[in-house]
Amino acid sequence: LEACLELKASGSVIAIQDMGAAGLTCSAVEMGAKGDLGIELDLDCVPTREAGMTAYEMMLSESQERMLMVLDPGREEDAAAIFRKWGLDFAVIGKTTDTLRFVVKHGGETVADLPIKELGDLAPLYDRPHRANTHQPVLAADSVTPPMSHREAVLKLVGSPDGCSKRWIFEQYDHLIGGNTVDGPGGDAAVVRVEDGPKGLAMTTDVTPRYCEADPVEGGKQAVAEAWRNITAVGGLPLAVTDNLNFGNPERPEYMGQLVGCIEGIGEACRALDFPVVSGNVSLYNETNGRGILPTPTIGGVGLLDDVTVRASIPFKREGEAVLVLGASVGWLGQSLYLREICGREEGAPPPVDLASEKRTGDFVRALIRSGLTDTVHDTSDGGLAVALAEMAFSGGIGLEMQARDMPSTVPLHAFLFGEDQGRYVIACKSDDMFALRQEATEAGIPTWYLGLTGGDALVLPGEESISVAELRRVHEGWLPTYMSGGAAEAPSPEDGPAAEAA
Repeated sequence: LEACLELKASGSVIAIQDMGAAGLTCSAVEMGAKGDLGIELDLDCVPTREAGMTAYEMMLSESQERMLMVLDPGREEDAAAIFRKWGLDFAVIGKTTDTLRFVVKHGGETVADLPIKELGDLAPLYDRPHRANTHQPVLAADSVTPPMSHREAVLKLVGSPDGCSKRWIFEQYDHLIGGNTVDGPGGDAAVVRVEDGPKGLAMTTDVTPRYCEADPVEGGKQAVAEAWRNITAVGGLPLAVTDNLNFGNPERPEYMGQLVGCIEGIGEACRALDFPVVSGNVSLYNETNGRGILPTPTIGGVGLLDDVTVRASIPFKREGEAVLVLGASVGWLGQSLYLREICGREEGAPPPVDLASEKRTGDFVRALIRSGLTDTVHDTSDGGLAVALAEMAFSGGIGLEMQARDMPSTVPLHAFLFGEDQGRYVIACKSDDMFALRQEATEAGIPTWYLGLTGGDALVLPGEESISVAELRRVHEGWLPTYMSGGAAEAPSPEDGPAAEAA
């Protein structure tokens, strides 16, 4: 990395590409084809780890940390000196030509001589048969009867495999990044300072496979929108995404249909949110005993903070602040975590993504953060509003007693609490700023709901007994370590109470 940066700064480099899949073959062909030039390689000059490697092995090796460069003629020695300085291998292995041929020589023989455009940007595209998604019907919220109290449901969701803390995993890796990590894993997006600041990068990865299985197009849109939302929630301006497309066997029309649909949704969302795809990879044929994995088009997003000291994060930070949810709330329970984990049902259409509303609400929230009106923001996703509030409470050690007077009268309470409506954010602000903030939101076409004031050491849902912040945290943190140690990995029953906890 350091050698490449120094070499580019020297002005010696005309073109550069890393060696990924198919190694030297792919990088050389792609560079030549994109530049409308031929490439001639002499494999006898390629640095190798052992003697006697065949041309086939050298051309397809995917050894890491390698770059292929086209240098300004006459600057070869400058480049060699830089790489020697950094203790690295460097070799001139070929040249560009005007033949539009990809020629590979080894041992004094020509072992490949192929048209480069046909191998590169004119390569034929697969058009595999695919089956379009069969959309599931919308699930009416009032058709779902809560099987347990909302208090019990919150505890079960924050202690479920999807909703539990992933601390057991991320603390095994270096997430301090040379001391430049400002906000680490566990929030909406991680924030890393760039050198000495003030700028920083916000990063996140997101996907909801159950949405993608139920409706690939909407699922693909949602994965991009959530990444965009998570970067926005910390105050970052979303810049670009990389995709990691994981699917079953594309020779099966139903799985190829999932791939096609998700890509269509990703493309639609990226265009609407000005969130371009700059890189990615694909992993196909992922199946066991003939059954493919859930479609998992993971989206990695990156955004920019102009000043890392002006940002937001999940925890409630002060008592007496007003808590609001911004964005439309219709109580969408289809394909929700509540429906699966609490009701034992996996059905219905996933929540739709209104990309225009997504952008309007996100831009508004980002402006609030940058103006200093809020530093406490969390998007709603798995588990809906109730789980988002629980996470904000146990992260900050401050509770909230929810008020029912401002909730939408047309939405059942369990759907308002656990519905996974998209494009929503929970924020906390000074109570004196609340009315002006809500007025601005209304003028921008963004619905808001007042949820109550922060304070105390418990989360209290309307009509329910309180849940202590300590109990929420214990259940949330406990599932994964218990599971990985071979335990039963079941969240403690909410009815067990303090005596059972002490035992």
